[in-house]
Amino acid sequence: MEYEVVTDGLCFPEGPVWMLDGSIILVEVGAGRITRVWPDGRKETVAEPGGGPSGAAIGPDGFLYVVNNGGFVCHERDGLTIPGEALPGYKSGWLDRIDIGTGKVERLYDNCEGHPLSAPNDIVFDYQGGIWFTDFGKHLSHSIGYGGLFYAKPDGSLIKRAVAGPHYNGIGLSPDRNTLYTAPSYESLLVAFDIKGPGDLAPTTGFVMGRPVGQFAAHQMPDSFAVLANGHVAVATVAARPGIASVNPESGQITNYPLDEMVVTNICFGGKDMQDAWITLGTTGRLFKTRWETPGLRLAHYS
Repeated sequence: MEYEVVTDGLCFPEGPVWMLDGSIILVEVGAGRITRVWPDGRKETVAEPGGGPSGAAIGPDGFLYVVNNGGFVCHERDGLTIPGEALPGYKSGWLDRIDIGTGKVERLYDNCEGHPLSAPNDIVFDYQGGIWFTDFGKHLSHSIGYGGLFYAKPDGSLIKRAVAGPHYNGIGLSPDRNTLYTAPSYESLLVAFDIKGPGDLAPTTGFVMGRPVGQFAAHQMPDSFAVLANGHVAVATVAARPGIASVNPESGQITNYPLDEMVVTNICFGGKDMQDAWITLGTTGRLFKTRWETPGLRLAHYS
């Protein structure tokens, strides 16, 4: 894969969002910060919600919605940023609405039916204006919090857990809007759920919640991802075979594009033809840009 380094010096970047002005807004998980990166590499702080912002998406109102895992301690090893244990005083994760122009942060949800959110990880809007997000589950010193797939309304009036289960990471919708994809990282899988309605998923059977549509290699763990216009899914992968893995959900075929990074965290698409791709690299704190062979799917609520 040929690429350019747009910028570096980021503190565990994730959640890139392409903006119509050509900039990328991303989260710096290790710094509790939302950052805008311009095409020339300049960086601006958009907001500082604290904790560990992990995924971001533009809502129908033009605000930025950010899921937050509650934060973790970062360790520096041989020039690399390595995520570690929960921040001291951790109580929950949460979901924020952020005014991009002013940086004002409004917390929408930190619990569901009285149960604290554990470690919200990634987020996508449906075409009706609803929010789907994953909760990975928080790794504590002697336990792991239980997460799942959640659905919420952006006005703060409703949140529900659609599926219970740990280690759901990335999330995305199929081009026909009928399928929700997510990635149980520790199972090295990409799975699908049929959407019955807003916040309602068809039940599945088997040992893994969701219908497996892509099986990665041993110890090749999927992180977040973006869906392509042709229905394939471009998945950031970590550990074994780090890079971007393009998955055909119909056949299960996977094509790997390796990158020089131990933890590739996410990818987004944009540009006039939707074939520009931006990739976040966690441990080295870089943002890459490359050209993709097929267009990415244009997300909901972009004018």
